[in-house]
Amino acid sequence: LENRGREQVIKLSAVSKSFKRHQVLKSLNLEITTGERIALLGSNGAGKTTLIRCLLGEYTFQGSITVNGLDPRHNRREVLAQIGFVPQLPPPLKMPVDQLINFAASVCGSSPADMVAVAEQLGLDIKLLQRHPFEKLSGGQKQKLLISIALGRPTALLIMDEPTANLDPEARKTVIALLQERANSCAMLISSHRVDEVANLVNRVVELDRGEVVADKIITPEYITDKL
Repeated sequence: LENRGREQVIKLSAVSKSFKRHQVLKSLNLEITTGERIALLGSNGAGKTTLIRCLLGEYTFQGSITVNGLDPRHNRREVLAQIGFVPQLPPPLKMPVDQLINFAASVCGSSPADMVAVAEQLGLDIKLLQRHPFEKLSGGQKQKLLISIALGRPTALLIMDEPTANLDPEARKTVIALLQERANSCAMLISSHRVDEVANLVNRVVELDRGEVVADKIITPEYITDKL
């Protein structure tokens, strides 16, 4: 894809990743810039989550990855400070909700109040839940809180792995609306099986199959609708 004059956020060059003898990513090349909102598609086992974990610096890999010029393995703290991340599976955190929000805000230099404001938009009563351990929340509550932490902070990149999983229909609509508000101020990488929900948000599709990019298109919402 040609560079359209926007700031480069992510660059992957010949990225490969294997677990024992199984190669999950195969010499993958990809660039993402500010304002690009990417639907990351692919069946289970295609390499979507592995790609995300490499971007976050959680895995070693062959090749190179930079996020705003920084290596996510060697500069992990600085890279994570620029990324809002919503995982597919919530982490098993025992800390209370209020402590988690304060910790997350301190790490990225944000305001806990901004995260609480997003939570309220999603219908999550933080005052009621503030003393509850995160791991004791319902699946939907965990998802709303993780989204609130990711969206309630300034970020160059949003990475969301199945962001609307476990959410009620009203909360799903709110998440998409909140993402649309951020559409031009950051880059987004959204892995989702519910492609219809992000059809009006994304402007690019990257499809993985067996660890390789098999499609990379600048698209219209109608393109995704046709893929359903």
